[in-house]
Amino acid sequence: MHNTTAITGLILAGGRGSRMGGLDKGLQNFRGLPLALQSLMRLQLQSLPPQEILINANRNLAAYESLGVPVWPDSIDGFAGPLAGFLTGLERCETPLLLTVPCDSPLFPLDLVERLEQALNDQDADMAMAAGPEADGTVRPQPVFCLLKTELLESLVKFTQGGGRKIDAWTAQHRCAIVPFDLPGDSPHAFSNANTLAQLQQLESL
Repeated sequence: MHNTTAITGLILAGGRGSRMGGLDKGLQNFRGLPLALQSLMRLQLQSLPPQEILINANRNLAAYESLGVPVWPDSIDGFAGPLAGFLTGLERCETPLLLTVPCDSPLFPLDLVERLEQALNDQDADMAMAAGPEADGTVRPQPVFCLLKTELLESLVKFTQGGGRKIDAWTAQHRCAIVPFDLPGDSPHAFSNANTLAQLQQLESL
């Protein structure tokens, strides 16, 4: 076992849910439990579990708090997307590394943390990002599944204060290890996400 650095897990549940008709996505049920709780349990079951887990949410805070972990709203206004969640996590994180996962991909790999951390160390990178197989056989980066060095906070503050909102534009400024999850035994649905209620039902039937 290599020396593991302490990691904080962050569940991103701060979006508007506009493609779900404005529903709070993380609170929609998947196999009988709220999506955010599924993500939380999935983080706890990791082969390398985070030492602490936080949730980033901007409404229904009491419902999220009832899941038993600290809940932090975006520190910048206006539902500014995943980077606002990254920023909140980096500000609150007390470990050297922050792992982000979205609340709407309940089947992400149980060795996600381990493989991202391995790549981060092996490639001496600032961040490591998962990439998952698409229907057409290409492997596409999944920027919201990201392991970040907490020292990136200053860079992200500068980027967002300058009006930056695009996640790819920020990650492109840093050494980023891309970790493909396309090995035999990796689920092709690991990074499938539920943007709509129909997609949520599709995922449930897998």
